[in-house]
Amino acid sequence: MNKKWQIYETDKEKVEKISKKYNINELLATILINRNIVDEEDIRLFLEPTRADFHDPFLITDMEKAVNRIIKAINNQEKVIIYGDYDVDGITSITVLKSFLKDRGLEASSYIPNRLNEGYGLNKSAIDKIVNNKYELMITVDCGISGIEEIEYANSLGIETIVTDHHEAGNELPKALAVIDNKRKDSKYPFRELAGVGVVFKLIQAIGIKLGLKEEEYLKYLDIVCVGTISDIVPLIDENRVITKLGLMLIKQTKNIGLKSIINSSGYKKIDSNTISFGVAPRINACGRMGIAEEALELLLSKNINEANELTQKLNEHNRIRQETEKSIFESAVSQIEEQQLNNNNSIILGGENWHHGVIRNCIFENNRNVF
Repeated sequence: MNKKWQIYETDKEKVEKISKKYNINELLATILINRNIVDEEDIRLFLEPTRADFHDPFLITDMEKAVNRIIKAINNQEKVIIYGDYDVDGITSITVLKSFLKDRGLEASSYIPNRLNEGYGLNKSAIDKIVNNKYELMITVDCGISGIEEIEYANSLGIETIVTDHHEAGNELPKALAVIDNKRKDSKYPFRELAGVGVVFKLIQAIGIKLGLKEEEYLKYLDIVCVGTISDIVPLIDENRVITKLGLMLIKQTKNIGLKSIINSSGYKKIDSNTISFGVAPRINACGRMGIAEEALELLLSKNINEANELTQKLNEHNRIRQETEKSIFESAVSQIEEQQLNNNNSIILGGENWHHGVIRNCIFENNRNVF
């Protein structure tokens, strides 16, 4: 495959002007121009976002419905369960919502489907368990937008559901009490690229506004929101940039014992996006991949330093096993290719009976090169 580089022809005079005006180096000024970030307000938002740059959460479709229903649950001390995903975005989403509700006096439970046995998203078996435990309200985080049949099933059993998600919505939406997803086709919210935990943040922000709480009551969770946002590899623009900027500042002085423990254990000294991407995220994700995501959630919810350190060690061990398992699968795949001498194929599908479902990745082979 022949590739041709296309190089931007940047206006050097404009680069120098922006560089001097905002006291940044010319490389950063060039990047801004190449991304068409040239208006004064856009440059300010990119370089120095503040809490004032968050959009009004009530612009999100169904937000008012969701907030009113959750406040009712708080006031009536209803049995509420948060249904999340097993990756970093899902774990941080549960952490933020569960912690916020606890501060409001509501002790919500949580359910994380087992990656190996249940797979992603809602399933009827899990809903049966929720019904049997007499929960009245289920709030999904980082999942639910595709659970048309499952939410209909929950409705038939008397469980009300609020969906919070960030994945693409189909033509049909689940018949939940409220569906909060900025990728709904009827969404008019000015930003659609929030991670699942970013959507949860907008939910607690809206509840906080409705209850007349101080901003700090929901802004204090931006350290955990930041971890989920960076880990989910969403575009770091608009509100995601605000979350990341403020969140990284908060992580440096985080009061979350579990997060502090895992950062210390990772060996990273500087708190930046690399620390989250390569130090924190793999350890949390390893739990989900190995089918024990609850341990990562316990860590982020822990209030005991000894417990947090013990859980961190477990996460480190899970991550080590995950790495070894992944390496073994990779070597097995390469061995199959070499044995079969598959040199003229554009793509190859490989498999192994004992390949771990939680860590297996797709291989793409093109021109005798592979990418994991």
